[in-house]
Amino acid sequence: MDLQQLRYVVAVAETRNFTRAAERCFVVQSSLSHRIAALERELGVKLFARSSRRVELTDAGEAFLTGARECLAAADRAVVDAAAATGVVRGRLAVGVIVTTAAVDVPELLQRYRARYPDVRVLLRAGGSYELAAAIRKGELDIAFLGLPEGELPTGVETLALDHDQHVLVVPTGHRLAGAPRVTLEEIAEETFVDFMDGTPARTQSDQAFTAAGLTRDVAYEAGVAELITRLIGRGLGVGLLPSAFIRPLAADDPELALVPVVDGPRRVECLAWSRFNPTPATRALLDVLGVRPRP
Repeated sequence: MDLQQLRYVVAVAETRNFTRAAERCFVVQSSLSHRIAALERELGVKLFARSSRRVELTDAGEAFLTGARECLAAADRAVVDAAAATGVVRGRLAVGVIVTTAAVDVPELLQRYRARYPDVRVLLRAGGSYELAAAIRKGELDIAFLGLPEGELPTGVETLALDHDQHVLVVPTGHRLAGAPRVTLEEIAEETFVDFMDGTPARTQSDQAFTAAGLTRDVAYEAGVAELITRLIGRGLGVGLLPSAFIRPLAADDPELALVPVVDGPRRVECLAWSRFNPTPATRALLDVLGVRPRP
């Protein structure tokens, strides 16, 4: 058994297709199939159930996959650690980011990071805060920029608060409240709302604020991205609540949107999260670029 065989198994397990797995591993399919078959003979078990149209992991394959991933991660880490010992940072850095990140200019940060650590391959993944925090705990991500209801930080990861922000009401420019100096949740509870998907941190921030005020509201439109939310609002289909630091620069260039402060509106904390267990040299390097000193 060797590391290349483990990589082939992981590739087939993730793509559920021998052809796509071979393309990912830059080998011909016959070679990949032969190596996996040889591994199965060595182990004395079938890792995959195959047909002309389907490929699925067997129970033995599911059990083997966990160990294979751990072995590959350990091997990759050994290479990175050896390089770090000589003062060179290389390897992979997987970064998660929410679409409404405002506390840090992520593209500018990654530009500075690449200038200082050109041997690190950076992978960027967008998603929801709960999803990204879970990915860090699983080892799929190294670090992530999150946005959560104030007072609610993820468990099982290291965190650092970057900014605290209050939501503002976003309305179309022709709305009756456009230009109002401020509003309360009670004054807007009867409006039709556009918001993020139910169950996401971005949605929970607003839901919790209305619940705390003893109010209910009608969310008629749900969207997974802020851009669609603002477009729906601009068309007069509803109003929304969005973090002020994120929406103010966008609304300044959008004649269809107006912002109104909300006295008792939702609040959120933007935070940085990274692996609590022995962060990689590439992760520590990004923290250094940010001016963050992780605990030893």
